[in-house]
Amino acid sequence: MGALMLQGTGSDVGKSVLVAGLCRVLVNRGHSVRPFKPQNMSNNAAVTADGGEIGRAQATQAIACKVAPHTDMNPVLLKPQADRTSQLIVHGKVRGTLGSSNFREARRSLLGEVLESYERLRSQCDFVVVEGAGSPAEINLRAGDIANMGFARAANIPVILVGDIDRGGVIAAVAGTRAVIDPQDAAMIRGFIINKFRGDPALFEDGYRAIEQLSGWRGFGVVPWLAPAAHLPSEDAVILERRHAAGEGRVVIACPILPRISNFDDLDPLKLEPGVELVMVPPGQPIPVEARLIVLPGSKATIADLDAVREQGWDIDLLAHVRRGGHVLGMCGGYQMLGRRVSDPHGIEGPPGTVAGLGLLDVDTVLTPAKALRHVAGEALGAPFDGYEMHMGESGGADCARPLVRFADGRTDGAISPDGRIAGTYVHGLLSHPEQRRAWLARIGVEASGADYAVSVDVALDEIADMLETHLDIDALVKLSG
Repeated sequence: MGALMLQGTGSDVGKSVLVAGLCRVLVNRGHSVRPFKPQNMSNNAAVTADGGEIGRAQATQAIACKVAPHTDMNPVLLKPQADRTSQLIVHGKVRGTLGSSNFREARRSLLGEVLESYERLRSQCDFVVVEGAGSPAEINLRAGDIANMGFARAANIPVILVGDIDRGGVIAAVAGTRAVIDPQDAAMIRGFIINKFRGDPALFEDGYRAIEQLSGWRGFGVVPWLAPAAHLPSEDAVILERRHAAGEGRVVIACPILPRISNFDDLDPLKLEPGVELVMVPPGQPIPVEARLIVLPGSKATIADLDAVREQGWDIDLLAHVRRGGHVLGMCGGYQMLGRRVSDPHGIEGPPGTVAGLGLLDVDTVLTPAKALRHVAGEALGAPFDGYEMHMGESGGADCARPLVRFADGRTDGAISPDGRIAGTYVHGLLSHPEQRRAWLARIGVEASGADYAVSVDVALDEIADMLETHLDIDALVKLSG
């Protein structure tokens, strides 16, 4: 049973996509494979078959392995809910809150549980492909580390370092990592991969050899820019403001980038629609007046993000949009914001209290300690859907008499305004089903493509795997993994 860990010279160097691609490479070669990330920090999460939650990237990597996502694949998940606090998820369940004062000590105590998950996965497959978090060069975080070298050394797993050439300085990034980390940590690194190369790789031959000479590590290949990755579910919010879409005749769907935005991959299926321009609105920018549909996304801290909506003036933009006859869809935290008030009697998001909502739906929300985590299926707008619930709160009111969603088991969810233009739901993944997406686009005058989002993800994974087979020394990586 082999194992290999990818760590990065920094965040957002493409580790998640490379792990997913390597998983699919090995599966296509006939092996059984499992993904693993000891500790993740993300507000984009997925519900697992065993009733927990893990980072969205690990769920995508499970798809690459052609297995169901499981909480063992990401035993520790941190979900930021304020600048200095994160919700702690262990084996898929909420265990409390971590702050800057107790972060290091708390994570050190979790190493045993992380290793238990890893060993369970190892017993199920031929290979485990592990993803690190951030960078081992963050030596200020080394004490108590369970995400990078702390885990690699405890599990005795060889490490490959990934450098991102697209951001520049990749020679210094790889060689500099070798220079600053502990020699015993450096001994765990067996080579490097250069990722996101644009153009002719021959132009980087001298740089590649310089890295080998300066670091003492061998190179395993130069990976080109992986365009198919754009079709994979998003996890990291750092990419949001980089998205740009353009095209004459496209209908605009806008989504404000909330400070604590979560599960924004709900919007990824819209990338399949040639008639849609998805505009992610950054702070400091107004919501486009030409938008026909505004989506208020999920949030890890509804009350704080509701304040941010008002601070940015997006509440004024929303009200003007509604007066012009526009449509609004609130998803999870966004649904809560659309109501009359949000109450937090247990102090889940901060001091107990009640705040006014946007008043676009006759609904009141009470935040609750228990988190709903379940896969769901049913019908909305007369079309089928399948998705999941992941929320802390209960909503009710007059507009809930017009539920948006009817589940297969007869339960209902969400609310629709009397004029039918404002709607909200706790269901994530609503737009993934082609018929459900068609129903929403028909409301704003767009003809849907009918593309199946799940199929597009699977095709992208195979395309990425083919590119990695071409540009990496896969045989050497397999041999190294043991």
